[in-house]
Amino acid sequence: MSANSSTPSPISGSRSDNSGDPSDRNLTEGLDPGFDGAGDILRAWSRGLRPDPDLTVSEWADQHRWLSSRASAEPGRYRTSRTPYLRGIMEALSPGHPAQRISFMKAAQVGATEAGNNWIGFVIHHAPGPMLAVLPTVEMAKRSSRGRIDPLIADSPALRERVNPARSRDAGNSMLSKEFPGGILVLTGANSATGLRSMPARYVFLDEVDAYPASADEEGDPVTLAEARTTTFAHRRKVFMVSTPTIRGLSRIEREFEASDQRRYFVPCPHCGAMQWLQFERLCWAKGRPETAAYTCEDCERPIAEHHKTGMLARGEWRATATSADPNSIGFHLSALYSPLGWKSWAEIARDWLAAQGSDEMLRAARNTLLGETWVESGDAPEWQRLADRREAWRSGTVPAGGLFLTAGADVQKDRIEVDVWAWGRGHESWLVDHIVIPGGPADPAAWDRLTALLGQSWQHANGAHMTVARLGIDTGYEAAAVYAWSRKVGFEQVAPLKGLEGFNRAAPVSGPTFVDATVAGKRLRRGARLWSVATATFKTETYRFLRIERPSDEDRAAGVLDAPGTIHLPLWADSEWLKQLVAEQLVTLRDRRGYARQEWQKLRERNEALDTRVYARAAAWILGADRWDEATWRRLEAQAGVETRMPVAVPTDTASPDPAQPRAGTLTTPRRKRRAYTPNFMRD
Repeated sequence: MSANSSTPSPISGSRSDNSGDPSDRNLTEGLDPGFDGAGDILRAWSRGLRPDPDLTVSEWADQHRWLSSRASAEPGRYRTSRTPYLRGIMEALSPGHPAQRISFMKAAQVGATEAGNNWIGFVIHHAPGPMLAVLPTVEMAKRSSRGRIDPLIADSPALRERVNPARSRDAGNSMLSKEFPGGILVLTGANSATGLRSMPARYVFLDEVDAYPASADEEGDPVTLAEARTTTFAHRRKVFMVSTPTIRGLSRIEREFEASDQRRYFVPCPHCGAMQWLQFERLCWAKGRPETAAYTCEDCERPIAEHHKTGMLARGEWRATATSADPNSIGFHLSALYSPLGWKSWAEIARDWLAAQGSDEMLRAARNTLLGETWVESGDAPEWQRLADRREAWRSGTVPAGGLFLTAGADVQKDRIEVDVWAWGRGHESWLVDHIVIPGGPADPAAWDRLTALLGQSWQHANGAHMTVARLGIDTGYEAAAVYAWSRKVGFEQVAPLKGLEGFNRAAPVSGPTFVDATVAGKRLRRGARLWSVATATFKTETYRFLRIERPSDEDRAAGVLDAPGTIHLPLWADSEWLKQLVAEQLVTLRDRRGYARQEWQKLRERNEALDTRVYARAAAWILGADRWDEATWRRLEAQAGVETRMPVAVPTDTASPDPAQPRAGTLTTPRRKRRAYTPNFMRD
């Protein structure tokens, strides 16, 4: 049957897909009652063998796709001419194109997901086969199914006749699974290893890959797991990877794009005709007047008004700017400068860019979502001397007024255990309270006795009360068995054994606990200890960023200006050796043999215990729940400490709450009435 025929074939399942895979259905299954003999069967069989029209995905979308008002701001027939730059991408997704891996690194809201949905519709109608669509989480996959895939099917007659309604009996259509003649579409989340290994897949659509977790249920990289589903389809597979990028060296989509032929969309200047790809540096506007934004041609230097954009996009073309490491991989990049008229204007881009100045967080978001480029983290070590000049005067072993609870980090060495105690306030503001070196190391029982005593020690708060360590994070990288045995002995309510992991994880920098074996009094206890995993690179990056925060001037302080959230306060008694240890590492960008970039923390000097103990203390605060406490909890802590409540303010942080129901780290919210918030009791008279 022709793909464009409005009358379904009288023989169900007689049509095979373009790959030539034979149907295993009985030829007489589903015969229409009106058939009256072998002639009708032969004619139907002949129609089923007729080749499908040779359409590309974009041509299919223009003929068959209708946009629903539920899922689109511009409902009606889909028109590729509205976003001409998507035509080349959809052509690469078509069966006749040789590319097997297509990556698209792009700004937000340029139509990339709709191109992927067009591909889904094309597969269902025109080239059936098993298809896997992966969203960052299972919940997002469910929302995509309801909000995008169901309207895609319901509003396109060619698809509606091939996918039965979900409410029909034995429909083969559920929220995360859509069956159609010759294939199936399965939607899943990158956080579900079960969903990623559920079936072989000829087609894989990976949407927003930079939002994927580092590992799917601790079974490995979600992208690798998903791509492994295509192995049996060899050269007939298609993998489409789409995302707005995030951090340089961490971005999956950037790695794919840089390993590809790096295609850019070249458009002609309306004045001189010179072909060029649009770059943010050539967008100009009068000072303080973003509404005057215009693009400057790189050849004739004449300003291009935005109303020329429609014609420029229509005459544009994709051009490779590099040689791909894999001849079967191609990549596309697009910024918001190409956004069609009526979407994101050049004036709005200029306005958003100006609004982001002065905030690393807003600049990072602007670079990601407007330019479609990664943000380069500054991993340069702050000068220890500058930190020394900023030290403040308070007595060793006391807690300044802003400190609301204490955590500690312990670094186990061969001949000693080093411990730093940190006080924490609202918005991750912190103060170094104490530095303790316990001689003896893990082989000396006396060292563990002194560490146990430290858990019961108290530090006087500025209000006269005393505070104990709420949670101590201790490294298990050296003599892990001894650490597990001690932690089990003193109790896991106050102690958290930690294992550092390579790489970054901003969504959940601490994971666990997992249960590991422990040996106590010579007896091996299966699953006798709890272990937390820490993405140390995330907290090191956060620490360096907080160390670079500028302090208010004396005049500003006199006017009531407070220290910014995240400010790290260091006491006068912190000596030069300790300060050098705090800034003993640097974030560097490395490249592997395929040219993929990755970021890694490397030592600048041998000793770095101060930085490590800071990371362990920060992880202890995360485990304690400080990143997820609500406004009511913070206010009660401040009331206990006699501290004036600060106005809620967003914290510049790389971490976010792992629970969507909780506020983002450092974002303060108004408590709901009748909600009883947990109040930590870290102070005693």
